[in-house]
Amino acid sequence: MAIAVGSRPLQAVSRARRLKDRGFTALLWLCAGVALVPLVLIVSYVVRRGIAALDAAFFTNTALPAGLPGGGMLQAFVGSGLIMGFAILFSVPLGVLTGLYLSEFARGRVASLVRFVAEILLSTPSIVAGAFVWALVVVALGSFSALAGGIALTVLMWPIIARATEEVLRLVPDELREGALALGVPRWKVVLRIVLPTAGAGVFTAIMLAVARGLGETAPILLTSLGNDFVNTNPLAPTDAVPLRVYFYAQTPFETWKTLAWGGALMLLLAVLILSITARVLANRQLKRTA
Repeated sequence: MAIAVGSRPLQAVSRARRLKDRGFTALLWLCAGVALVPLVLIVSYVVRRGIAALDAAFFTNTALPAGLPGGGMLQAFVGSGLIMGFAILFSVPLGVLTGLYLSEFARGRVASLVRFVAEILLSTPSIVAGAFVWALVVVALGSFSALAGGIALTVLMWPIIARATEEVLRLVPDELREGALALGVPRWKVVLRIVLPTAGAGVFTAIMLAVARGLGETAPILLTSLGNDFVNTNPLAPTDAVPLRVYFYAQTPFETWKTLAWGGALMLLLAVLILSITARVLANRQLKRTA
């Protein structure tokens, strides 16, 4: 049976092809469901164990001595904010500028070398980055510090921002660049006032993905910030962080501290989940804008 559309007949889809299409669709849904099972189990288990720790003291108090009930992780939240503040301060300008350079200006061997370095750092184990910053910064300063922790996370975060920013900027239509250049606008103004704002949602998505990566890292923070049982705002002193506190408390035999560890794990899970979902929403909006 053929259906004529204009001058070209279209063959009706056979029953066998429809069955194959439905079968493969069902198989894909089944695979997606199987992949979601571990995620659902992990999230539900962490929520069930961590919800017991969430009270006012958890966010406003520091840890009490071992064995005593109560206490919180205030020093860890303050330390994570300080460390991530340094990491964002260093990695965002470096990553965005690197992405702009690779997308708009870089050519030849220099561009290839920068991309190669970024790709290598993307696959570098986090503990290697921590050991490198320990040898380079901690030894030079003579102390563990939040600053060293921020630099360690920068090593992990800026390649994500750089490569994602480059790819997003390449999605901006060339017609926008050519139209502005034809009007006599300098190249650097075209990049900063037209190309970058057009890809703004995508760049922000890359930043959030990098923050989500750095937020849960433990090994580089352990080697560079060490941890602290008290609230510290000095960037050149040992500083606590939520992943570190979860790591330390999870190894203890005290149930109170283990409960706090599950609460910290729940906070990390929620933070990463919110950042990832927001990044996905912004990425979809960016695709619609550049389509």
